[in-house]
Formats: sequence, C-alpha cells, structure tokens
Amino acid sequence: MTTDDAIEESIDAAADAVGAAWPIHSFVTANPLAGFEDRPFHEAVAAGDRRLGARGYPDADTFRDAWEAGEIDAGELRERLREAGYAPDPEATLERLADAESTDDAPDTATDRVDAVASKWLAAFLDEGRAEWAMPARERGFYAAFLAVAPHDGDIPDAEALADLPDDPFDAIRSLLADVPVGDWRDAFEHHLTALPGWTGLLKRRADAGGEWQDAHPITLAGYLAVRLALAERFDAPLAPDESPEADPEEDVPLAAVWLAAWEATYRDSLVGAVADESAAHADAEDDDERPDAQLVFCIDTRSEIIRRHVEDTGSYETYGYAGFFGVPMRFEGYDAERATDACPPIVDAEHHVADRPRDDRTDAHGTAHAHRNLREASAETIEHLRENAATAFSYIENTGVAYGAALAARTLLPNRVYDALDYADDRTPADHEFCEPALDGDDGDTDLPAGLTFDERVEYAANAFDLMGVTEFARLFVFTGHASHTTNNPFASSLDCGACAGNPGGPNARVLATICNDEAVQDALRERGIEIPDDTVFLAAEHDTTTDAVELYDCDIPDTHADDVESLRDDLETAQAGAATERARDMGDGADDGRREVERRAADWAETQPEWGLAGNAGLVVGPREVTDGLDLDGRVFLHSYDWTTDSEGDALDAIFAGPLVVTQWINTQYYFATVDNAAYGSGSKVTQNPVGNVGVYQGNGGDLQTGLPRESLFAADGTPYHRPLRLSAVVHAPRERVANAVAENERVRTLCENGWLSLTVVDPTRDHRAFRYDAADWSPVGERAAAESVQQSVAPSAVADD
Repeated sequence: MTTDDAIEESIDAAADAVGAAWPIHSFVTANPLAGFEDRPFHEAVAAGDRRLGARGYPDADTFRDAWEAGEIDAGELRERLREAGYAPDPEATLERLADAESTDDAPDTATDRVDAVASKWLAAFLDEGRAEWAMPARERGFYAAFLAVAPHDGDIPDAEALADLPDDPFDAIRSLLADVPVGDWRDAFEHHLTALPGWTGLLKRRADAGGEWQDAHPITLAGYLAVRLALAERFDAPLAPDESPEADPEEDVPLAAVWLAAWEATYRDSLVGAVADESAAHADAEDDDERPDAQLVFCIDTRSEIIRRHVEDTGSYETYGYAGFFGVPMRFEGYDAERATDACPPIVDAEHHVADRPRDDRTDAHGTAHAHRNLREASAETIEHLRENAATAFSYIENTGVAYGAALAARTLLPNRVYDALDYADDRTPADHEFCEPALDGDDGDTDLPAGLTFDERVEYAANAFDLMGVTEFARLFVFTGHASHTTNNPFASSLDCGACAGNPGGPNARVLATICNDEAVQDALRERGIEIPDDTVFLAAEHDTTTDAVELYDCDIPDTHADDVESLRDDLETAQAGAATERARDMGDGADDGRREVERRAADWAETQPEWGLAGNAGLVVGPREVTDGLDLDGRVFLHSYDWTTDSEGDALDAIFAGPLVVTQWINTQYYFATVDNAAYGSGSKVTQNPVGNVGVYQGNGGDLQTGLPRESLFAADGTPYHRPLRLSAVVHAPRERVANAVAENERVRTLCENGWLSLTVVDPTRDHRAFRYDAADWSPVGERAAAESVQQSVAPSAVADD
C-alpha cells in the first residue's frame, strides 16, 4: 500500500464522523450519525457531542411537555428510573436534566476564521448553476482551482504563498502535517472534516456518488483537507486537536436516555396493542368476497396514512402501501428537462434511464404545451437579459416595479386567488403525462445507463410489487399513486417530495409501473407466475399532492368501458381530499371551516414558512396487511407497508422489505429525531434567517457552514414546542415470529440497528393468538413479560443478540 493510499484510508475513516448530505434541490433525509450506527445509540450521541458539540437527547422542556401531555406512562418511567439507579421521582429528575443543560456560546477563534474562508471557497466551487459568474478553473478540480485563484484573496494572510504549495494534495498534506505525529493524523483529519460538517457531508456524498457536476468539477476529501490545512497554517489555527476526540464510554445510563426509553415504550406499547387487537378482531371476522370498486397503492410515507383513511371512507376502496418509487430503480428524464434525476432511494442505485417522449397520437396536446413552454422560456430569458444588462437594468426595474409590487401584494394578501389563477393556467396547459409516455423500449438519449427496460425486467418489477404487497385479487381499476408537494418560495420544497424517489415527485414512477402492468404480454407472463390479472382490470397512475391532499388521476388512455368508474373515483377522491385537508389544517393549528382552502393558501403563499408538516410526527412502521390498521386513526405518524405473510412462503418479500423500506424509514426517523433535539447542529435553523447558496443548500445568515438538516418550521409549532415527537422508530411486523427472526438473521444491517438501539422491532404473531414479541438483547421477549433491567440496557447499551 502506498502512503497516498494509507492517507486516503485514514481520511475515509475520519469522514465516518460526518453523515452524507444531498443538495437541497434533491433533499434526502438521512441519519446525520450514520457512520456510528455500528455502535450503541448512547455511544453515537456521545460521539456527536464530542465531535460536533451536539446534543443527542431531547431537552428537559421537551420531556416535560410529553410528561404533562400524558405521553409517558408514569409507572413505566418510575420503574425505569429505579432500575437505572435514579430516584423514581419524575419532577426531581426533570429538574436535574434542566440544571445539566448549558447554553454557553463558544468564543470566536482562529478556527472560526478558517471556517469562514473555507466555506466561501466551497460555495464558489460547489455551485450547481446558480452563480452568474462561476469560479475560474473549476474543471481542474477543487485543490488546483484553489491554488490558482486563492492567492488573490485578500481575506487570507500571506495568500501569495499558496501558489508555492505542492501540486498534489497528498504531498501538501504530508508537508503541512510534518510536525504532527503520523499516529495523530486521523484525529487531525476528523478535526477538520467535522468543523464544517454540512459542506463535508455534501462533498463526501458528491465524491462517492459522482454525477455530472462531479465529473465536470471534481472534488475530493483529500483536496479539501489540503486546502483547509493550508488555511489553518496561515490563520495560525490548530492543525490537529489538543487531544483525541475519543473518550471512555459512559458507564452509567444517561438520565435523558431513561426518559426517552420510557416515552418510546409508552408509544410502542400503544401501537403494538392496537395492531394486535385489530389482528385478533379480523381473524374472527368473516371474509368479505365483494370486489372493491378500485384499489389504490400509496407510498408508505406517513402522510399517506391520512389520505388512505379518507379514501376508504368514501366508498368500496382498498388501499395498499408500497415504497413510492414502486420498485423501479430508474433515472428519469422528463420532457424537455435540463437533466435526468434519480427517482429511487439513495440506498438503491439507478439501473435504467427512462425518458418521457411525446406520443404520435397526442400531437395537438403536444403542440399546445410546446407553444406555452416556448413562450414562458422566451419571456424568462428576456426578463433575465433586461435585469442583467447594465444599459437596461435601471429602466427595467423602474418600469416594472409597480407590477412586481402588485404581484407580491397579491401573493401576500390573496394567496388563494393566486392559487386559483395558477391552477386555471395549469388546466389550460397540457401536462406532460397528457401527451408523453415513458420510453420503456429505450431512446436515443446520451446516458451511462441502459435505456428503457427489457421485457423480463418489466415482468420482474410488476411481480415484485404484487408479491411484496400480497396482492392476489384485482379490482376493475388499480391505481399506482405517487406523491409530490406544492409550495411557493420554499428552498426545502424537495424535502416534502417523495423520499423514496430521492426528493423528487413520484408520479413518473407510478406512470412507469402502470404502463408495464397494462401490457398484455406482461400480464400473460405474470399469469405463468400465479398472478391472475382479470381481463377487465385497468392500471392507472396518479399523484397525491401532500400539501393540499388533491389526487390527480393520469387517465388519458382509459377505455370507454371504464369511463364511469374513473369519474366516480375522481369524485370520491375530491371528497377524500376535503376530509384529509381539514385534518391537515387542524394539525397545522388552523381552525378554518374550509380546510381545503386553507391548505391551498399555504401552498400558494410565498411568505408561508410552514406549508405542511412533511413527515413530522413519524414514530412507527407497520408491516402487514391493511386489515391490521384499517380500523385505526394513526394520526399520520406511522409508515404503512403492505405485507401478507400467507403469500410469502419463502420469506423473500419480507427480506426485501427489511433490506429497503425498513432501513430507509429508519433514516427518515433519525433525521427528524436529531434535527428536533438539536436543530442548530443537526437541522438548519429558521427559514426566516436562511439564505440559499449555489443551488446546493442554505446558510444561516450570509456565510458559514452549509445547513443540511430540516428547518425549525418543519419540526416546531409557532410557540416553539416540538410538533415532531423525537422518538426512535418502533417497527411492528405482522407475521410469524420465526419468519421475522429469519429476516433479521438475513439482514446484518437491520440486526445491527436493532441491537444498537437505533430502532425497536416487535412482532405481532397471528399463529400465536396474535401475541406480541419484542426483539430483545438475546431473544424474543413477550410484550408485557419483559425483564425491566434488560429493557433499559437495550435502549442505551445492548449486548450482542443470538439468532433465533
């Protein structure tokens, strides 16, 4: 191994202290402490404290709010406090927690000045098309470009000397750390990589994943470290920390961990009990053989739980939950889009390039849409030219100021009218899905992925979807429903879109799978695999707007025989929207009589910092048939993945759910958890004081670290209390215990997450009188019969677990 390789390995190991971050236009929720998931939870949060100065548990006020709201069972809490060695006195321990909290601000240091200059250069280099004047020499890579341009930076002491640094970043690192013992280099790397964790997370992810921006303007962790070490030398800042960031693990159970475990146990017991009761009730009920009017598949997203309840209340409908990319790992290129986007979870690599191409039988709609699009683009280019041209800028602003002022006033004072006007304009302009179709047979696009899908791949994706959901019977209408959001002036808009589609709308994925399933040849192949699709079943795509709860059907190809069915479904979806929107408006703290108009106002109001709650409140995942949750109001807090253990004889479907959706929901849950318990370190602060930078993220103020987590408005109510309840994920699986034990044994990642306390796993076993069993330190513990001391240890420092 060369010394360069050794340094690179050490850098990569040090980078584990920082979670990967995605650009804000494709926001992906992920665990900011993902690099520590192989450790017990309490050790991970302690590492976050040492490296990032971050709090890892809810504060005393949050616990008090939950306690006073009755969300923490008193007996559960007192018993856990006693077993952990604390006095079983909730009030006294809350006061102890409050006394231990500190709000001291760190003083300004030379390192802060290094941070300010480094962030300035990172912003200039990592810009993704937003800057009018791009940084020179970016094609040479970050380190080389910095050496070429930074000698002219007046903010850097002795900047001219930067030109004398070695051309190779590894040589520069060796030179700059010559006085630091080699054994301390990893600590030095971690010290500098965690100084700006937002920027580090973005460049770490970009360097790992590649893509067009990385190909055109490469950046590496080694190149960044060489620059940062050079800046530290010039600002006389520490090149390495005074001591190693490692520390001995705490021997005692942290008091906050006890409170958190009691809170989680209270919620988990309630959820598990409700699922077990529903399971038992449906086992004794007579089967309903009536064919539903339609079946709708929604994303497992917690927001789908609300609309699913209201859809089912309007008529004879069945709903299912499935990961919102619908199992098709593709890179999607929309019609006339500037670039293709990955429409699959970050845990999955895109395997196909699918482009939207105009259809020969939709020339009228295509022509109308093309004309409208050309007009908008020409107008935008003209306005941009007038604004930027020195000869016309002042006259342009003078002549258009009144119009701009009127537009701003309308958006501020009459957002509903603006929404109606934009909706009317959208109705008059054909949408892409009205004249385009996914090019499943490939296209002539320039892509590094296979274009389209082979026939065998189409059959496999369709079969996987029905197998994972346990679908064995089909209605006349079967609707794959993706989801997207609708907001105005919101840098975090993509955080409200489909996480399973990497922060993009899920409608394209729904259209691809519906197109596949309508193929008669695919249906014939599915019949050979035991999936009998009736001749009168028609597959449709749709998209659920999670901000307004409107569901738009993509039905331009519907046969006349099904026109009445579609019209009836559309009417019922509007009814469902009204009910769901009223519930959503109430959750946003608004008591408006017309909930639909209120959520539409939020979508159109350019000054609205809280257009919807997103996945705030998420706390549970239920994997099972709809019958075990269809009688429950889960308050939009639970991910719902359909699964029928009776159709999964080999357990392959459950293995797939554990490998994908379970891991992704844990990512989402931990992102919301940490951004709530310490929004300054793991979130992004208030939107009011944010400034977008480079189309990759936001600053707080006018510089500094990239803020990559969720903003306060996505997590906290207006009075400052957390709307999101920071609980680790409680996963509940409806299946025989042995089936789930096998799935855990097959998935090391899930096993590690459970053993280290990042999530809890409970089985409701229909073969054992619907009793519940929790995956515990060494076995499956019957719920209600746990050893209390072991349970406390499981939440903070679990031991190794043996396979069932």
